[in-house]
Amino acid sequence: MSLVHPILNDAVEHARTIARLEAEGAILLRPETSVFSPASQIGAGTVIEPGVQLLGTTRIGVGCLIRSGCVLENAELGDRVVLRNHCVVTDSSIASEATIGPFAHLRPGSHVAEQAHVGNFVEMKNARLGKGAKAGHLSYLGDAAVGAGANIGAGVITCNYDGQRKHLTEIGAGAFVGSDSTLVAPLTVGDGAYIGAGSCITHEVPSNALAVGRSRQIVKPEWATRRRKKQGEISGSSHSS
Repeated sequence: MSLVHPILNDAVEHARTIARLEAEGAILLRPETSVFSPASQIGAGTVIEPGVQLLGTTRIGVGCLIRSGCVLENAELGDRVVLRNHCVVTDSSIASEATIGPFAHLRPGSHVAEQAHVGNFVEMKNARLGKGAKAGHLSYLGDAAVGAGANIGAGVITCNYDGQRKHLTEIGAGAFVGSDSTLVAPLTVGDGAYIGAGSCITHEVPSNALAVGRSRQIVKPEWATRRRKKQGEISGSSHSS
């Protein structure tokens, strides 16, 4: 099996594609380090940094920035989109002025709306992120619809698979999902609702409600002092024997 991408097996065709893209106004930095499908399209003023792969029928709008290490396959990007380093986008779309990455993964069927933000180590699959919505850190959005202006905290997971079927999670406009929450689908979180950090949510949350699903904190004063003292006594008795 060849380790070289098929596009690069035809150096003449690849050079022709690079020349066409540059003639159409794309700014390709060190294009010999990148891979460009003959079907790829890049708008004028878009900057492609070294080490990028544009595969399939990828289309990119004007004034975008695609930073090093990104791999796009059958992806569609609007205008002025920023893809930070090492993002993977497959069979998905990103609307104008959205910001993605670094190290984000958009799997098939994902759509990021205008001015939305997908941050580092966020994975989406068959999910929609509404206009201006944010999922900034370390989250998984699978089979989900997130409304405009919603905020998805760090470590949030949509639990979409029950072992047999996939289920939908719907998060309303302006909702706030606190960090490290798990949303067990099928589930609806209403517009403007709040989810407390660290919650496991299994039932519908009405609009503008607060939902908290976590254990009650227990504090035992001086417990650590007693434990250390007990350990010291045990250690002392073992040495004396």
